[in-house]
Amino acid sequence: MSQLYDGLLNLSIGSCYNAVTQQCEVAANRGFDSEAHHRMPMPDVTSFIARSVNERTGWNRIGVAVSLLIVAAAGVALFYILRDIDLDRVVDAIGAKPVGAISLSACFVAAGYVTLTFYDFFSLRTIGFASVPYRVAALASFTSYSIGHNLGATVFTAGAVRWRIYSPWNLSIVDVAKMAFVTGLTFWMGNIVVLGLGMLLHPAAASAVNHLPGVANQALGAFGLAVIAGYTLWQLPRPRTLGRGVWAITLPSAPLTLVQIGIGLLDLAAGGMALYVLLPNDPSVDFLTVLVIYVTAALIGFLSHAPGSLGVFEAAVLIALPQFAKEELLASLLIFRCLYFVLPLMLALCLMAGREIRLAAR
Repeated sequence: MSQLYDGLLNLSIGSCYNAVTQQCEVAANRGFDSEAHHRMPMPDVTSFIARSVNERTGWNRIGVAVSLLIVAAAGVALFYILRDIDLDRVVDAIGAKPVGAISLSACFVAAGYVTLTFYDFFSLRTIGFASVPYRVAALASFTSYSIGHNLGATVFTAGAVRWRIYSPWNLSIVDVAKMAFVTGLTFWMGNIVVLGLGMLLHPAAASAVNHLPGVANQALGAFGLAVIAGYTLWQLPRPRTLGRGVWAITLPSAPLTLVQIGIGLLDLAAGGMALYVLLPNDPSVDFLTVLVIYVTAALIGFLSHAPGSLGVFEAAVLIALPQFAKEELLASLLIFRCLYFVLPLMLALCLMAGREIRLAAR
């Protein structure tokens, strides 16, 4: 059985990563020593990685096409849903939203961003930089995610912010790329577990977004959970390593994989609760339904690469929760966007500006 896990997971997880690392090692053998990697500008490295992946698979063009398709579909959906909306009622609904509900949502948003700091804290220890203190990881995580989520192209925008903060701690761009891999793994495992359980136990919630039959969603949920279980079992015999040379990453062990999943679950649960407490009281809807819809909408927004998932996230939630009055639901979504996207972005920009001014004054 372990050989089956080895074959499947090495093929699915390791192939893309190894393909990129092999290309990078070829470049390294042509004259890039380790110091050059530390001095290499961010655009050169990211462009090289992007070219390597594109030359090997051509997935970049497919990704762009999918992103454009999602954005176009969201635009059409929003037009039809909101074409007859009463803006005065939206404004009234925003004003009528209880301060307690907004404050509670803000607390869950804050809890979610605190959870996000452990993405970086965990990945730093995974790649061998345990000396970086939590306060630095927290600053890098909060600013990179806040700026990256709002600007889009998170791999590049968040990566640039991370490199700026971590470079004084002797992290190279290669190390930041490794961090992106580990944090991405944490993100996807958390999402797969939440969606897997949600689709398996409450397939109607997912069907409200993707319009697939309930049985199909249950099958997808079971498959996702099986993949996570297989990956965890694959980690049991010994620590697994992907890549070679400076690009090698020793993956978290099976117990630490469960920690990864736990971090992802807490992050998603906090975000789901932040939206849940803002929804209108009537009609009532259970939290699991909202959580599945929230995660699905967030993933669709992520795949669209739209800045802040703007319009895409809202369209998915409006489609999935037709039982609410459009004006009241839109008011809830606008408040959620301010709390989850706009305010953290403003705070992150202030923190980064303050840091740069302080460094320049030295």
